[in-house]
Amino acid sequence: MIFKIPEFDDITEAHERIKSLVHRTPVLTSQSINEITGGKLFFKCENLQKAGAFKFRGASNAVFSLPKNQLLKGVCTHSSGNHAAALALAARMKNIPAYIVMPENAPAIKKKAVESYGARITYCRPTLESREQTLLEIQDRTGAKEIHPYNNFQVICGQGTAAKELIEDYGEFDIILCPIGGGGLLSGTSIVARAMNPKGLVIAAEPEGADDAYRSFHGKMLVPSINPKTIADGLLTSVGELNFRIIQRKTDEIVTVSERSIIRAMRMIWERMKIIVEPSAAVPLAAILENKVDVTNKKVGIILSGGNVDLENLPF
Repeated sequence: MIFKIPEFDDITEAHERIKSLVHRTPVLTSQSINEITGGKLFFKCENLQKAGAFKFRGASNAVFSLPKNQLLKGVCTHSSGNHAAALALAARMKNIPAYIVMPENAPAIKKKAVESYGARITYCRPTLESREQTLLEIQDRTGAKEIHPYNNFQVICGQGTAAKELIEDYGEFDIILCPIGGGGLLSGTSIVARAMNPKGLVIAAEPEGADDAYRSFHGKMLVPSINPKTIADGLLTSVGELNFRIIQRKTDEIVTVSERSIIRAMRMIWERMKIIVEPSAAVPLAAILENKVDVTNKKVGIILSGGNVDLENLPF
């Protein structure tokens, strides 16, 4: 399959398209976390983005890029949470229908969010096969346009705008860190960083129990995620093919972290920074706390990917 690879100009165009739709999220620092890690860390707070995660950037760019003849039939996707909510909100803002396939075991808070934005939800078994088959049936019935959570040109361009804002607002970094699940955020971030921050490194972090991106990156071939197990529910999916091509070319390193470190990092952000982040967002800080990424005396940008956490099931 031939994929068109996004360029920095495509992300700039996406930013112009969505900048009136998305929050230009704040960047926070913590003196105490800096002292613990030995670096100067700048946290881009996508947990404060609309729909509670960076996913709204990609979803809104994809929806607002669609031609008029496609808009009438609406959009559809399968997602366990953040992308589902983001696409539902973007569709509502464009006043078009959104059809969302969600696994039965998706976090309750994410189900509620999707419902609140007016999407039409169909629940399925928690397997990729069930998700994809259910989505195909909905597409056949409605003619809706699938907006893939990460393996999508316009989604990647939208996700890259978070790093673009971070560098515009705070200058160049020695390292830019983000989590990786499907790779939409990392691939968009890597494109931006190569253009705007060429001397710095781009590093992604992933749970040990869902390490397909790590194995794919180091093995130089796409390895699917099979039976992943991690508290970071936003990082359970396999890396997309388009995403992997970009990551191979433009990302410097992928590291893995333990569940214990994810929980420690999540709690540290809650306690020290007084903001709510979900486990997936804490994975990059976990990599620093595990010394998988050396930040000593370095300026580091970290994208806090989301804040949609189930308060009934906190890990601490």
